[in-house]
Amino acid sequence: MKNVANATTDYLDVDTKELFIIYSKQKNNKEIRNILIERHLYLVNLLSKKYINKGVEFEDIYQVASLALIYAIERYDINKGYEFSSFATPTIVGEIKKYFRDKVWTLRVPRRVQELSKKISEAKIFLQQHNKENPKVKDIANYLNCTEEQVLEVMEASYGYQPISLDSSSNDDIDDKDILLIDKIGQDEQSFYNIEQKDFFDKFDKSLNELESKIFKDRFFLNKTQAVIAKELDISQMTVSRLEKKIIEKLKKEYEKNI
Repeated sequence: MKNVANATTDYLDVDTKELFIIYSKQKNNKEIRNILIERHLYLVNLLSKKYINKGVEFEDIYQVASLALIYAIERYDINKGYEFSSFATPTIVGEIKKYFRDKVWTLRVPRRVQELSKKISEAKIFLQQHNKENPKVKDIANYLNCTEEQVLEVMEASYGYQPISLDSSSNDDIDDKDILLIDKIGQDEQSFYNIEQKDFFDKFDKSLNELESKIFKDRFFLNKTQAVIAKELDISQMTVSRLEKKIIEKLKKEYEKNI
């Protein structure tokens, strides 16, 4: 029987497809699995880099992706006919996204807050089970040997970890139970904007002569083509085009004066 070193050396020369065939029959063969991992780490590196600068250290993403690669190797069935990369890619991406969904804070908060948040969550569970009631801020602070202000700070920051849907109930008042959070968000009053715009264009129109005014209204409000306007005014389309450019220049200058 060949020793492990020789066996590993032999496996290094084996084609990847053949290795998967052998591994499907020898699931306990760690040497083969390690070689398959090494040969496909390029996938881990490639897919992990797509998630750089998204609030998580690259090393953490790489580790998650590496574990996903191992899962993929374990579950891959070469007899189904598709390439391993085609099977592994969605598996790795799925695990990375799951990691972001479960672990990453929506808002950036200090690491000390994140660490204390985890301790507070554990303390809540322990105190609730021990006292048979929901713990108060004071109870949590005493248990963790920190101040109530620190507990409150972390609780407030924790909304960045589990954001509330705008489609959820406001819960501010019993009478408002059917009102959603999105209903309470202020919005710009569009009618005011429309009035301002109309006032601006009315003033601008007064600065134009009769011919320019008609072209301005026909082109930008009635969507007439230059050819149609030229025919109605019995002038050349080139003239309409020239006047239109002149109007636009005037409009730009007038707008710049009002911003």
